[in-house]
Amino acid sequence: MFYFEKIDEKKILKSDLIKNAQAFFTTRDICICDKSLENTPLESTNTKIINQIQNDKVLIANYLKIASKNLISPTQTHSANIEIAKVTQHNYPDCDALILTDKNLGIFLNFADCTPVILYDEKQNIGAIAHAGWRGTAQKIAPKTVEKMVNDFNSKPQDITALIGPAIGFCCYNVGEEVLQKLSSSVKNFNGIFEIRQGNIFVDLKNINKQQLKEIGVTKIDVCSYCTVHDNNKFFSYRNENATTKRHSAILKLQ
Repeated sequence: MFYFEKIDEKKILKSDLIKNAQAFFTTRDICICDKSLENTPLESTNTKIINQIQNDKVLIANYLKIASKNLISPTQTHSANIEIAKVTQHNYPDCDALILTDKNLGIFLNFADCTPVILYDEKQNIGAIAHAGWRGTAQKIAPKTVEKMVNDFNSKPQDITALIGPAIGFCCYNVGEEVLQKLSSSVKNFNGIFEIRQGNIFVDLKNINKQQLKEIGVTKIDVCSYCTVHDNNKFFSYRNENATTKRHSAILKLQ
């Protein structure tokens, strides 16, 4: 079950399925990523935004009890590329899932409608975060991340807990035929996770990811009910906010 907690009066979203690691989703209260700052000359950037992001990063790092330089994030490109986070590496280009094995690091990925998936294996004390927009979901990034945890670190799917966080909901996510076809081919059973409403196609991206995980043996799955469009007062929404550059984040730190 998901519930809100606070860091210095700023809300974060947690699940009671993971107790032995710090795994949570930020809300609009905390923003550690603004895409408007990418590829922008320093002199033209908004120093207020930069300072706020840096302050929020320090807030998260202090909460996780790590140095802010050890709170790392990849450059997300809607790929199915998976990397392993390392203390000696802070740049992960073209990467949409990070596996965490080092207790000295924290990882975060950023979202504003796409589906965040946090994975945690309590027995091996390793975890991961995957960025599953429709492209990543169609490429099965969440189960591929599980498979890498299994192959590289001896995890077992039944030992892995998955948190599927705030994302655009079944209520609001309408797509075209091409996207429907690609998503439907990513699961064995597509029943109940798409609908035609007044000629428009709607898909349930969160539950497609859940189905993918179930099909490879992950059974402990908590799916967040919050829709980033309907609950836009709590989370950022690219669709609902005219392509906002701000992002909320999925964050993981091992104990």
